[in-house]
Parts: sequence; structure tokens; C-alpha cells
Amino acid sequence: CGGTKQSPINVDTAQAIFSPDLRPIQLSGYSLPANQLLKLKNNGHTVVLELPDSLALAGGYAQQYRAAQLHLHWGSPAGPGSEHTVNGRRFAAEIHVVHYNTKYDSFTEAMVHPDGLAVLGAFLEVGHGENQYYHEILKHLHEIQEVGQETLVPGFNIAGLLPANLKLYFHYNGSLTTPPCYQTVKWTIFNQTMLLSHHQMSVLVSTLKSPEDELLQNNYRPVQSLHGRQVLASFQTSPSVKHTPG
Repeated sequence: CGGTKQSPINVDTAQAIFSPDLRPIQLSGYSLPANQLLKLKNNGHTVVLELPDSLALAGGYAQQYRAAQLHLHWGSPAGPGSEHTVNGRRFAAEIHVVHYNTKYDSFTEAMVHPDGLAVLGAFLEVGHGENQYYHEILKHLHEIQEVGQETLVPGFNIAGLLPANLKLYFHYNGSLTTPPCYQTVKWTIFNQTMLLSHHQMSVLVSTLKSPEDELLQNNYRPVQSLHGRQVLASFQTSPSVKHTPG
């Protein structure tokens, strides 16, 4: 997992370059009927929800990408566990929705090509009230506590797991954050965070077991060096005369 385009990174908003070419991300087919069952699994590193390839990115990327799976990274009751950080700040948790380029036949084939993967990332924080969309996943975690266990989850609106505002984001070229760490990911990190209740966050950080039969916690990779990479922003991040605080 050496290499000069590794993920995650720290997003320094003062260094991010505004790019008017970054169009709003558009999701297609993300709302699934309840009779479509999705596999939810504890793979020993994280919780993975397998997604049908009817989910796709319809805008924001130059090429066509379809969904493969989503997973989460988190900390512990003692501290936050997002993978990416913003201006050095780590958030409570982070969701990654993984897509592969439709010009390849499968995720496995796509992940070795430079334009193979696109991952949408969003930060999770503790707020007031239950998050109904995250509830659809979290309420099943007790069924997959042990490594290798899986269960079926009724379909729901997967878009609800991501921010409502898909126009504001950071974009950079990076890698998978777990081995084999292929440097084939076009990352989108949304600026708007998602809110979970205190109880929901505690369920996330203290339910699943690791291969060592301990609680699966702090499953995030430390931030990696940029090695000269540019981080683009779809919006103006640097203070200017027409920028008003708040």
C-alpha cells in the first residue's frame, strides 16, 4: 500500500482549488423497493451493504459508474473515526458508496484500471433525533455481530444515506483505503454532513466483532500524504470579498 496517490487524505480547504467544471452529483435508481432484499455483511473490517448495479451515477462524473456496495468507517466511544479529515478535523464516522466504471464488466475488473472506481464519501456526526435511513442498516447490526455473518435487509432509499446537497463537494484522485490499496479511485467527499442520534452512533461503534473477537472499532486508515496532488472543490472555499461568514 505504498504509492503516491493513497487515501484517505486531509482536505485543507484553503488549498482546495475551485473548479466550476465540477457539476452536481446525480444519483439514479437509488430508491429501492422494500421487496428487493440486500445482503448486509460483517466482513471483519466493516459492515458492507451490497448494492444492485441498477444504482448509478447519472451526473457529476464524465464517465458512467454503477454501484457495487457501501460500507462505513467509525471510531469508538472514546473518539471519532472518519477516514478523511477536513482542516485536520476528524468526524465521528464516514460512509463510502463504491461504484465501478460501466465500461468494465465487474467491480473486480474495474478496480485495477486508473478510471475504474468512483467513491462517494460523506461524514457522519451526532445530532438530534434518529436518522430513519441509517436505521434501516443499524437495526440489523446485532444479526451480524460475528465475522462472516450476513443478513438480508429490505430495500430502501439509499440516497437518504447521503447529504441532500450533492452540489458541494471535494474531488481528488486516490486509492482504496484497504489492501490492495489500488490507486484507481476518483473520490467525491461531500461538504454537508449526515446526522445520527447519539444512540445510533453508539450502536455503530459497539456492536460488531473483529476477527480477534473484540469489538470492531477505529477501523479507519490514517491520512496519507498528498504528494503534490490537487484537491478540487465544486464551490468557493477560500474567503473572498463576496463571501459572507456562516
